[in-house]
Amino acid sequence: MFQNKTILDLIQRYRLVWAVGHASAVLNWDFETYMPPEGTRARAIANSELALLRQRFTLSLKELVGQAEKEDASLNEEEKGVLRVLKRQLDYYEKVPPELIEKLSKTRAEANQVWRIARKKSDFQSFKPHLEKLIELKREEAEKIGYEKHPYDALLDRNEEGLRTDDMDSIFEKLIPNLKRILAKVQKERTYPKRHELESVKYDKRVMESVNNSILNILDMPNETRFRMDISTHPFTTGFSLNDVRITTRYEGKDFRASMFATMHECGHAIYGLQVSQDLEYTPISGGASGGIHESQSRFIENVVGRSRDFSKVVTPMLKSKFKFLKKYDAEDLYYYFNLVRRSFIRVDADELTYNFHIAIRYQIEKQILGGEVSVSELPSIWSEKFKDNLGIVPKTDSQGVLQDIHWSGGGFGGFPSYTIGNVVDGMIWNNIRKEIDLPKTIRTKDIKKIKAFLGNKIHKWGSTFAPKDLLRKEFGESYNPDWLVQYLEQKYVG
Repeated sequence: MFQNKTILDLIQRYRLVWAVGHASAVLNWDFETYMPPEGTRARAIANSELALLRQRFTLSLKELVGQAEKEDASLNEEEKGVLRVLKRQLDYYEKVPPELIEKLSKTRAEANQVWRIARKKSDFQSFKPHLEKLIELKREEAEKIGYEKHPYDALLDRNEEGLRTDDMDSIFEKLIPNLKRILAKVQKERTYPKRHELESVKYDKRVMESVNNSILNILDMPNETRFRMDISTHPFTTGFSLNDVRITTRYEGKDFRASMFATMHECGHAIYGLQVSQDLEYTPISGGASGGIHESQSRFIENVVGRSRDFSKVVTPMLKSKFKFLKKYDAEDLYYYFNLVRRSFIRVDADELTYNFHIAIRYQIEKQILGGEVSVSELPSIWSEKFKDNLGIVPKTDSQGVLQDIHWSGGGFGGFPSYTIGNVVDGMIWNNIRKEIDLPKTIRTKDIKKIKAFLGNKIHKWGSTFAPKDLLRKEFGESYNPDWLVQYLEQKYVG
């Protein structure tokens, strides 16, 4: 796979960068799971120092990267991938000074802890100065990186290589009107319920843990050999290496589908990390192609597989054996419980039809605030206005609105659009996988390995060898096409 001597030298020297990233990932995982709150300041300092080390070690590769550029014509796909990824990293670190990276790292850690308290109290004012500081730093970062049309483009590209506001505008112009049309039809015909009595039914946490472990078995996850599951406020996935991928889930005590589908969602991310070619371990291309491509994998497992009628039939016997309160429900009842359709405030709880409205709202706000069109003080009111325009509802508290997501407290501007990119790619996968396998039968017979093999061959094995748009063109013959997502949703929800 790797034969070019310069690339081999680069990969060997890159191990220092990889090791720092590995250490940072462990610290961040601990921060979200087990670290006591009083450890925040020390963790912030440690993370900022590691970020500076990563910058220094990456910049030390500049001469070798320059040499590899001269040999580009003789490089194979994987070697070109290594060169492309390192050039992007070098470009960032050469443009963004160490003091800005240090400020961002420390501010993120401190803001995150303040946000946690502010969200519980629904107190935007206490979080506001931290958010203002983060936005100021992210604007400075965008200016350092550079852009052609809009400062938001710089941050979009950092999260999703090659993504621009033009792309997102085009996607939402097609997506939102169609989603409004499908949603209106569903609500008029009342084919899918808005509410279900199971939402208020409490469960025993130990039983729910057993359910989630059964889900791991159905999805053929490598329990505790290369993978583990823990608990956090906001479920997430971390890949320390290709043989150490971890997820978290949440237990809220009622509405068991929330925990079950959080687990399935994170398993989708984990499957991606576990199926990258082992030959790419410790290299710059061992990670996923992008946040959006990663999200397509989690949404595919959660929604296309997990919320299908066939999966409902698969899990119903298991669920009824563990939850006595499910005695009177059959697989069709649970299917509709899994697929409630309603306009709601909380993004992570949104159904397939309304989810992308949440991302459109955040995209519009981020674009405006990075462009200097609105101030932080205006965010709660702007949030309410956009919710009313897109979903016809207005949040009553800051916790329901502007404070609900963890992303801004971590400086994650430019990351939200990746969720819609993930859904768009999800639709493209749905369109293509049906050409090779009988998807309903595969789910019904619990032959999940067949689904994982398709995803592995088309997407996972490549790591980040290719930029997102190039990967999609290579495997599916087109770039971001929202039409397939619309077709999938229309077929499922209105027939």
